Amino acid sequence: MIDWQELYARALLYHDFLARYGTEAHRERWKGMFERVALTPAHRELLAGFPRQMHLLCLAGAWCGDCVREGAVLQRIAESSSKIGLRFLDRDDTPDLTTALALNGGLRIPVVVFLSEDYLECARYGERTLATYRKMAAEKLGPNCPTGIVPPGGEYLGTVTAEWIDEIERVQLMLRLSPRLRALHGD
Repeated sequence: MIDWQELYARALLYHDFLARYGTEAHRERWKGMFERVALTPAHRELLAGFPRQMHLLCLAGAWCGDCVREGAVLQRIAESSSKIGLRFLDRDDTPDLTTALALNGGLRIPVVVFLSEDYLECARYGERTLATYRKMAAEKLGPNCPTGIVPPGGEYLGTVTAEWIDEIERVQLMLRLSPRLRALHGD
């Protein structure tokens, strides 16, 4: 069984993760992406209204292009809510966890594990959002893609951000409606 609390305790904050695992070029890529991520007023209002503490544990690599985008989005979201803790673990430094979080038979990143306030696993999400897969399908499979996927519009990064917020909200609602946590908090 995975000890999520222990892993979260040794995981690193965003800037510490980049300082330890990223080169100067990696840090510049993450910084550039972070500066492009914007939350809407509706996103900020939603995040500010979260009543339950949640912990997001992101398995990532500073060198990974998907991690640059997703990590920057997650950091922007976490900075906008006192109820969201975000930590990062390096894929190559945690081989057992990397194997445990494999997706579709592959060691993919980023993968986020959503944890309750008492470090119980609530969900996993990764490694790419639907918008990213739609974009990739349009680029790789072309207009005759047999799945009928329509690529996202020009606000791709905004769509990716909204998809992460939707998943975070889904888990927040799970926590808010949890009989166990409602009994604990008397609400």
